Amino acid sequence: MQLKEYIKTTLLSFLFAVTALCMVLSSCEKDDNNGIDEVILSSYGPMPIARGAELRFIGENLDQVDAVIIPGDLEITSSEFVSQSKNGIKLIVPQDAEEGYVQLLAGENVITTKTPIGYYEPISIESFSPTTIKPGAVLTLSGDYLNLVGEVIFTDRVTVDSAMFTSKSRKEITLVVPKEAQTGKMAISNGAEDPIIIYAESELEVIIPTFRGLTPNPVKPGNELNFTGTNLDLVTSITFGGGVQTQEFTEVNGTSIKVSVPMDAQDGKLLLGLASGVTVTSEEVLNLVMPTLSVSPSTIKNGEILTVSGEDLDLINTVVFADGVEGSIGDGSSSTQLTVVVPDAAVSGEVVFITNSSKLVSGGNITIVSPSFTEFAPISTKPNTSIVITGNNLDVVDKVLFSGDVEGVINQQLPTELNVTIPVGAETGVITLVAINGVEVISGTEIEILQNLPNFDSYGENKATPGEILTIRGTNLGLIKELVFPEEISATEYGIKTDSQIEVYVPVDVTTGFGQIKMITYEGEEGLLPELFIGGTDPITSETIMVMDYEPHGDHNGYWDNSWSGNTSIVEEGGNTYLHVDATIGDGWLMNCNHQSSGAPGPIINNVENYMIKLDIRIEEGVTGADNAAMQFVLGDSWNWFGSGLFPSTTNGNWITVSVDAAQLNLSGTLDLSSGTNGMYGGPIPGGISIDNLRFDPK
Repeated sequence: MQLKEYIKTTLLSFLFAVTALCMVLSSCEKDDNNGIDEVILSSYGPMPIARGAELRFIGENLDQVDAVIIPGDLEITSSEFVSQSKNGIKLIVPQDAEEGYVQLLAGENVITTKTPIGYYEPISIESFSPTTIKPGAVLTLSGDYLNLVGEVIFTDRVTVDSAMFTSKSRKEITLVVPKEAQTGKMAISNGAEDPIIIYAESELEVIIPTFRGLTPNPVKPGNELNFTGTNLDLVTSITFGGGVQTQEFTEVNGTSIKVSVPMDAQDGKLLLGLASGVTVTSEEVLNLVMPTLSVSPSTIKNGEILTVSGEDLDLINTVVFADGVEGSIGDGSSSTQLTVVVPDAAVSGEVVFITNSSKLVSGGNITIVSPSFTEFAPISTKPNTSIVITGNNLDVVDKVLFSGDVEGVINQQLPTELNVTIPVGAETGVITLVAINGVEVISGTEIEILQNLPNFDSYGENKATPGEILTIRGTNLGLIKELVFPEEISATEYGIKTDSQIEVYVPVDVTTGFGQIKMITYEGEEGLLPELFIGGTDPITSETIMVMDYEPHGDHNGYWDNSWSGNTSIVEEGGNTYLHVDATIGDGWLMNCNHQSSGAPGPIINNVENYMIKLDIRIEEGVTGADNAAMQFVLGDSWNWFGSGLFPSTTNGNWITVSVDAAQLNLSGTLDLSSGTNGMYGGPIPGGISIDNLRFDPK
């Protein structure tokens, strides 16, 4: 019982102590505020607000506010408030108020709004003057709230920022009209990121230049041309006929422009360009002076000098003879005379002179001298002997051709005489003189070629492979003493030799390519066998369909086709590009290409069973095992097994062609190689092998 009484007494003592402490603290707080209750701003608005409208503040103890500061450093004292109470203030927003934070002053305390004041700004254009104006002059805009304008916008989005205004107030803006301005409606904007744009009701007319005349007309390119008109000081460029433009004037003012006419200007109306992009077209057509001329002589040889006389010849930059052959204008030409070297390819016909202005002036027809026959002697002779041809203008002869499509050797050449050696292979028939311009003159009589030569029938092989036998068939072949391959390489080994057949071993050092074999008889007479291909590889012909040759095709580069399996490189040698195997490929890609979209060959072959698949291969001496490589042809993503034996065991270091019948791979119908991968896969492929020209040839 005594314990309960003790606890009760203790709790009452604690409560009295807490109450006393609170009273002390409350007294201290009032002293700190000097007896002023805290001013609290809860809200203000409306927002946005129009200037001149009533702005309201809501909060607590607002009757203690002495003044309100509106952005723009505009102070409104409490005496100017519309009303003021403990919970609210009303005031009128000044017309010059700006955006920003509002401050309330209460004694030494400053209460700042948490959000900036914004305005509904009814900027407007009431009028502008003058209504017709020249760029560079001052334009005055009248309206309301123009002090809030951030930019003036002319037609075609040509703007003038407020920083460039010459003056700005609420009611008026003045600014210099930019050179880029053009006729049309203009607008004003507050310049905000999401701007308010107000357009004028009527158009502003921007003055442009006018033409009055051009002198002289016609005018010579390079000379001065004078324009007259109005407001020509606004012109920034002049465009002549042919789209030739100049921005360089020798003199310019409001009423005239003087300009040097470009040498390549052409006839036509002139366009005056303005900074605004507007162009003004002349009504008058400007004509360019044309040269007047005459040429001599009217009959001339190729390589001789043609003389041109007249006026304004310095305007000429090109001379064109018949068939579009251009001549060469000589040095030292003037406005009254120029010289032209008659080109070798010139033929008889009209000669035309072209000026820098693309004007064409005819010089009339001229005759290019051609050679002519009088006679030749002897009229019967053997190959490797000389004949003498007489006639006129023989100094312009470039070639002397004999029947058999062979060309003689000109030993001596004079205007009236030619000494020519008859070539081996010449046959009885007419002689053709070919002038340097390509004109051909044929003899009126035939020359008889005396010879006792065998008659050729056919070759036993489709090419002459170095080191291998070439079979020649015909009649009277027993007359042949010697066969000489191109570059005077004589055959030294023969097989069978009869009147109807000769087997000759093709020299290993023979020059490869298409050529003719010369036959020499026991009587010393010489003749040529028909042309054939000499070499270990089959020729690439007009009927060849190429698949991969490592050369550039369109945007495709042969270097892209290096083996995906590695151990290969792309090599350039003697103007040819091919693939070289640098080290053994165990089982992988030898050739591969899928770049048809970039220009690599991607043919579509119809009736492929009628074709042979070919590729060229060179095996370096000492390399072994090539014949053991088991290979597949990959054609348009189709895999076609061949197996081993495709490659020979050796090529003795020479290039040869390997052929496979497409039918052997069961290919028939249409083979589409325009997409997918084309190439070869297999192995093991020893290093030291070179590959080129995967292709299809007709059987």
